Amino acid sequence: MSGYRARASIVLLVLSGVAGPTWAKPQSPEPALITLEAINSAAFAEPKPDKPALSKKRRGKGDARPDPLLIKVQVLLDRARFSPGAIDGRDGDNLKGALRAYAAAQGLPTGNGLDRALFDKLQATSADPVVTSYTITEEDVTGPFTKIPPKLEEQQDLKALDYTNVREMLAERFHMQRELLSTLNPGKPLDKAGTVITVADVPPLERGKPKDLPMSPKVARIEVDKVARRVQAFGEDGALLRSYPASIGSEEKPAPTGSFKATRAAFDPWYTYNPKYAFKGVKTRRSFKIAPGPNNPVGLVWIDLSIPSYGIHGTPEPEKVGKTESHGCIRLTNWDARDLASHIQKNAKVDFVDN
Repeated sequence: MSGYRARASIVLLVLSGVAGPTWAKPQSPEPALITLEAINSAAFAEPKPDKPALSKKRRGKGDARPDPLLIKVQVLLDRARFSPGAIDGRDGDNLKGALRAYAAAQGLPTGNGLDRALFDKLQATSADPVVTSYTITEEDVTGPFTKIPPKLEEQQDLKALDYTNVREMLAERFHMQRELLSTLNPGKPLDKAGTVITVADVPPLERGKPKDLPMSPKVARIEVDKVARRVQAFGEDGALLRSYPASIGSEEKPAPTGSFKATRAAFDPWYTYNPKYAFKGVKTRRSFKIAPGPNNPVGLVWIDLSIPSYGIHGTPEPEKVGKTESHGCIRLTNWDARDLASHIQKNAKVDFVDN
């Protein structure tokens, strides 16, 4: 049969209601799961001469999936106390800032991003796996958990500002973005005791005041870099010990300029709202207090500065640190704020810089 007659026969069959031949529509392959093994074994590959070190996929552009290598790098940076913020497996300003700070501390060039020398330095800091298995306990799933109203005035009636659910609690405990926790554990019930999940192998976030403060190494000076949106912690010898992404002020209430002192640190603090703050959305003209907890407006830690109403503190929204504005203060993730407060000396110098 000629090609013309074959096509005509198909048309007649369809018009007469008889099913003709069908062609399978190509299906997009399901994205491969990001496994514990893939992350722990991820290795740096030299980029081709005509391509950047991080592909568009690893920059997080045009692809929603995190990258195993970047998860590994972020965990190693977190352990070294050069924080990338909430671990998400994607490239971004927080990761770039952490890489620059770590490179500077190691005496390496700071403008290369992730290269072979920097990756090798990071990998040499620890031979332990960067992600590990964790079994959810009965204590994890029983909470307590709290439904947090969005308005500050309504939060004053709560007895505690706890986590809202198990997923939020586990993500923050292991310094992770909530979405990444779900991505690494597809289909697993996070609210069921006995569930084995994959988490970042980092020092878990704890509550309460640590013993023997300040811990070693001791932080003698803090630099709040408004442009880089990072808080840098230095020892008495001037060495850069720690670096954290930060949200620093806003147009409504900009961060100060100049040099001040860190006078005290409070763990699990109460938050006191002063009507003089005149925050947007807060209508009351009376002062009120909000109970402690990870979802307290200042999170789990408050470091008081020698300038009224300003401090360095935690946050109920760690995934937004370094990406959004604050009410004038310096906002860190709860785990970074706790780390800084555990090592800072009383009356440590705090410099706000704009360069």
